Amino acid sequence: MLKVKIITPGKTKEHWLKDALDEYCKRLSGAIAIEFVYPRDDAHLIALVDKERLCLALDPFGDVVTSEGFCKILYKAFEEGGSRVSFVIGGPEGLPDVVRKRCNMLRLSSMTFTHQMTRLILLEQIYRAAEIYRGSSYHK
Repeated sequence: MLKVKIITPGKTKEHWLKDALDEYCKRLSGAIAIEFVYPRDDAHLIALVDKERLCLALDPFGDVVTSEGFCKILYKAFEEGGSRVSFVIGGPEGLPDVVRKRCNMLRLSSMTFTHQMTRLILLEQIYRAAEIYRGSSYHK
């Protein structure tokens, strides 16, 4: 099974947002397992990233891609990462430079989102990528 680890600050507190995240995790459960990891601080974040084989960081300085482009990047990352890929989401101060240098960087939007909303947008895009890869009509 494919596995995605999402390294992100702070836990989800809003029930409606947790329900939405749970829904996408459920939709992905047959194809991609999702794990959330919550670093305590930047030092812990850096240590977590250093252990990962392949990381994609969500960052305002990252590359802008379409959903189809994201699908290609994700599945290429699965191939290169042994069916595992990690995403890193920064906190209010963004990502430490060492993480930016270590990871491939993607930008979800030119707009700024909270890290909690970014989790949801990322999960939806992972689900969309899985559906594009499958050839379903979800993306249409």
